[in-house]
Amino acid sequence: MAISLSVVLLLAIIMVVLMRSGSLKAGPALVAILFGFFLASTGIAPSINRFLDSLAESINQITF
Repeated sequence: MAISLSVVLLLAIIMVVLMRSGSLKAGPALVAILFGFFLASTGIAPSINRFLDSLAESINQITF
């Protein structure tokens, strides 16, 4: 749950920055939000969640 909330927050920040810089207009941003909303209700959503969880776990295991 914490990972998905962090990803949502990060993507929201990126979208706001892109909209304020003029790289992304409100219309395409709304389409992207709706696409993500409807994608979350499809059968591929669990696969996307597993991929993002494994990616976050891989990043977490990196040591410097």
